[in-house]
Order: sequence, then C-alpha cells, then structure tokens
Amino acid sequence: MNLLIVNGYDKNGWGKLARYGLQPICEFYRDQLKIINSKIKTTFIYPSMNLDENYDESFIKSFTGIVWTGSSLNIYDNTREIKNQISLMKKLSKLKVNMFGSCWGMQLFTVANGGTVKKNPKGREIGIAYNISINKYGAHHPMYKDKPLIFDAFASHIDHISQKPNSSHVLSDNHYSIQSLVSNKFWGTQYHPEFNFKYTGQILNARKNILLKEKLFSKNQIQGLIKDFKRPNNKSYSQSLLKDTLRHKELKNWLSYLRKNSLVSPFLKVIQTKFVIEFLTWL
Repeated sequence: MNLLIVNGYDKNGWGKLARYGLQPICEFYRDQLKIINSKIKTTFIYPSMNLDENYDESFIKSFTGIVWTGSSLNIYDNTREIKNQISLMKKLSKLKVNMFGSCWGMQLFTVANGGTVKKNPKGREIGIAYNISINKYGAHHPMYKDKPLIFDAFASHIDHISQKPNSSHVLSDNHYSIQSLVSNKFWGTQYHPEFNFKYTGQILNARKNILLKEKLFSKNQIQGLIKDFKRPNNKSYSQSLLKDTLRHKELKNWLSYLRKNSLVSPFLKVIQTKFVIEFLTWL
C-alpha cells in the first residue's frame, strides 16, 4: 500500500514546534500508520512550504490513498500558503481519490467543498477532546467499526466547522464541535487519532505560553499535564486514549477500506473488459 502524506504546516508554524523537539509531523504520522501496517510505503509533500510545486493527476493517482496532517494555520487567514492547500484539496476532491484528514485536513476539505470554518466561540480544545459521541449514521459507517460509541481522543484546535459541505455527513460530535464527517471518498476527524500521550504532551509544552495567555490552564495545571502525559496514569484516562488498538481504530478502518477497494477495482476492470470483448464478438 502506497500512501501520500500531505504536510499541513507552513515553515513558520512548524518552526515554532520543531524548537521543542517534536518529530516532523509527516514522519510521526507515518510511524503511527506503520504500527497498524508495517508494509505501508509513504511519500511526503509540503504544499505550504514548496509553493511552486505542481502535483499532476498521474502523480496523485499513483497512490492508494492520501493523508492530510494537522496544522497551526487558520484557514480564514487566506494567505498564499493556505490558498495553495485549498487549491490542492479541490483538485483531489474532483479526482475522487481516497483521503483521510486529521483536524486541519477536515477543515480544509470543508472549505474546499463549500462549507465554512470559523474560530470557535467556545475557545480552544487542546490535550483531550472528551465524550465524543458517535451518532446513528456514524455507528453504521466503516470508520467507526469496533469503536466505542462514546470515547475520548487527543486534540489541538481553536477552529471548528460552522457549516459542513452539503455533500457530507457528520458522524460524531461533542459539546465543543463536530468531531468527524465523511463525504464520498473523504474521511475526516477534528481530533487526532494519530496522536499519543507523548506527542500531545510535547505540543502542550510548545504552546504553554499561548495556553497561559488564554487562561485555559494555570501554570501548575499545564506543568502537571505535561508531566502526566509523559507517564499517564491508567486510572486517570479512558482506554480509548491508552490503547493503540482503540486510538488508531479510525485509521485502521480506513486502511482496511483502502485494501478492499484496491482488490475490488482490478476485478471490476477485468469483468468490464470481458463484457466489452463478449459484446463486440456478439456484434
């Protein structure tokens, strides 16, 4: 299986995190996917760093699926870096390729397909998104196969989907915002199924000054969280955070969906070819 991972960060945004020793986001995402399937091959692209790079249709269609990472960008800022990613998302949506978007990836898909993303009046959701509830549509969607109907997930975002694309279906939400949606061949989550305690703790550490300024946490609280995330107490957190098998469920289900589709497509082509040959022979 060959996947394309799209880095959602621009140089400035990633530079601020890199100073705190975070593993590059594409590499981290790849490593989490390899926990699920060690045979996955990946390629990285950086549309908000390599602004003049062009990705043609043959390149895009050479991949089984495409993953969009998170980002520190705010889509309503409408900079060249953001416009570049919106343009690419529109192109991929038209090509109807299989995509999975975490956080920024889902927001990007929303705007590229006629929806709206705004700063959430409820403020920032960071660290853990609690009590995400899967609705009736989500309970029957393959994204949430074997996922608890109510779960917690790692999160880091201040924006939310205020109006979803007409073609999409919401699968889950919590008190804060829409937490997942799907549309045709796109699966997206507002939270981060790829994150773990260590990586989320590093993000908290990198953004602690912002969090203190916004008065989301006291200094003691943020220091306590960062320390706790290094060695999480099993009694303090839900199994959906502690167990990779539950935390990764959306990604595992997406990879299974890709594998099944990749097996079906060649079979259909053979059937179609056989039908055409028989039809021409009959003529």
